[in-house]
Amino acid sequence: MTTNDTLLSVKGICSSYGPITALHDISFDVLPGEAVTLLGSNGAGKSTTLMCISGIQPLTSGEIWFDGKDITSTPAHDRLRLGLAQVPEGRRIFPRLSVRDNLLLGAYSRSDKGEIAASQDYVFSLFPILRQRADQLGGTLSGGEQQMLAIGRALMSKPRMLLLDEPSMGIAPLLVRKIFETLKRLNDEGMTILLVEQNAHRALKLAMRGYVLENGRVTLSGESSALNADPRVQEAYLGA
Repeated sequence: MTTNDTLLSVKGICSSYGPITALHDISFDVLPGEAVTLLGSNGAGKSTTLMCISGIQPLTSGEIWFDGKDITSTPAHDRLRLGLAQVPEGRRIFPRLSVRDNLLLGAYSRSDKGEIAASQDYVFSLFPILRQRADQLGGTLSGGEQQMLAIGRALMSKPRMLLLDEPSMGIAPLLVRKIFETLKRLNDEGMTILLVEQNAHRALKLAMRGYVLENGRVTLSGESSALNADPRVQEAYLGA
């Protein structure tokens, strides 16, 4: 794949926390409209990879390209304007702001009031419970509702690509199912998704392709069906 074929191209990135190297020469591509997952155990480097892509965590070497542009040195807030939106692990909504105000903060980089209102209506169509809770404080929502709000907030920036970090963590199974149904709908509508998810079954069901990370390195990659059938993946991540 060349850069022109991809929406996101991660090229040999390395990143460190002080003296500890977290990522070692990570490379992969994501095509427009794809859903791709990063699998691996805790500490494998999955969340660090997402933070490097969104500009929160600096690189020590390597390059990141988005939509044919080198964004390696682009600040995080400008990456958002280019169309990269991250839904962070732990949701990180604003608990003392209303649901509506949390959503509006997601659109801070936009000035088109009519389209912002349309985006909010779209989020409410995806997650009707948020419309019912629009005037409640974010901190009063359940964990699953907060995750819906975090996804909705990211969508308010009109992204071209969603980076999702552990969207099912700490959430009741019924709401996890709803969230993944919505992610499937978004992907079917053309949204490109890069997913880090502890539930490998759900991740591989949503994604077309996956990459397995171990100790900050890509050790396996392939179509989701092939990874699902791989004995190493089954033993390590699928409970086989």
